[in-house]
Amino acid sequence: MARLAQTHGLTDVQQEILSTVRDFVDKEIIPVATELEHRDEYPQEIVDGLKELGVFGLMIPEEYGGLGESLLTYALCVEEIARGWMSVSGIINTHFIVAYMLKQHGTQEQKEYFLPRMAAGETRGAFSMSEPALGSDVSAITSKAVKDGDEYVLNGQKMWLTNGGTSNLVAVLVRSDEGHPEGTAPHKSMTTFLVEKEPGFGEVRPGLTIPGKIDKMGYKGVDTTELIMDGLRIPANRVLGGTTGRGFYQMMDGVEVGRVNVAARGCGVAQRAFELGVSYAQQRHTFGKPIAQHQAIQFKLAEMATKVEAAHAMMVNAARKKDSGERNDLEAGMAKYLASEYCKEVVEDAFRIHGGYGFSKEYEIERLYREAPMLLIGEGTAEIQKMIIGRRLLEEYRFQG
Repeated sequence: MARLAQTHGLTDVQQEILSTVRDFVDKEIIPVATELEHRDEYPQEIVDGLKELGVFGLMIPEEYGGLGESLLTYALCVEEIARGWMSVSGIINTHFIVAYMLKQHGTQEQKEYFLPRMAAGETRGAFSMSEPALGSDVSAITSKAVKDGDEYVLNGQKMWLTNGGTSNLVAVLVRSDEGHPEGTAPHKSMTTFLVEKEPGFGEVRPGLTIPGKIDKMGYKGVDTTELIMDGLRIPANRVLGGTTGRGFYQMMDGVEVGRVNVAARGCGVAQRAFELGVSYAQQRHTFGKPIAQHQAIQFKLAEMATKVEAAHAMMVNAARKKDSGERNDLEAGMAKYLASEYCKEVVEDAFRIHGGYGFSKEYEIERLYREAPMLLIGEGTAEIQKMIIGRRLLEEYRFQG
């Protein structure tokens, strides 16, 4: 076991789960990740293997067939999986956010119907907030739901759905003015709908189209899509929690947990970049000795290792805070911000250590170099994190004059 990024105080069960996942990553993910990524191929065999390990039900309560584990255990598993291939952690993370939202906010009927299927990995989740004309400004959502008898009719276009094609359940946030007078604050007139669909592309149910995969610089293998609703009819019992107007709060709760997982992804990718850099530096010789013996490279390795350690500690702290039932938006924002920024820097240093070979598609660091930037924008940009952190600090340290 490596010296860096250790987590103290884990139970025997947590250690066993992590050891199993790490073993799976080393044997089943790392050897094939770069080849699959270059082909932009969905990692079906890897996903099936994780399904068998029970990873899709990791945080789903035992009464619904899951393992009932903590956010910390989950985040540490995400860190391991991202160390192998970040795209795979994305496949699990969106599923997990929907399961978490159902567990926290769903009606009893919704929990009993969806959670056992999600724990088994049969039902796979995606969630959808963003739209083509908005990024971080969730209050500007224009997709709309209008009540029609016992159903709602949904219209609008959504963007950046991770797992948009492969999922068969999407939690979709739309505006629903029903019961909310004119002039109601935008975040109080939003509703989350649980939309079931067939996996695939094209019209996946009447009124719902997934046009196809968005071609991306990195984060390949996992499908990122648009979602177009045109007269999509959803029964009233598929409003998350059974009451309209609560969608914004439900989604923000899910995203808060998701931010811990984005931090965990940053930690995992940074760890892998450090491993690649420190290994290459001991094999490559210049001026008659391994480049690791040159002070310039040792300084890089020292900085990289310190960043890996710091990001991991902040991510663990944010997860433990949420597990204890406390508000963790400040800690999750800090962890996501720091881990994504440090990940980019550690990856770039590993890339520099590789010299010209870092530019070659034969070397794994080339893939990491294209993957790291996604963490700077996914699940709230670095700038949004800083806004959240700043506002929360002013709440905590209000001037008593």
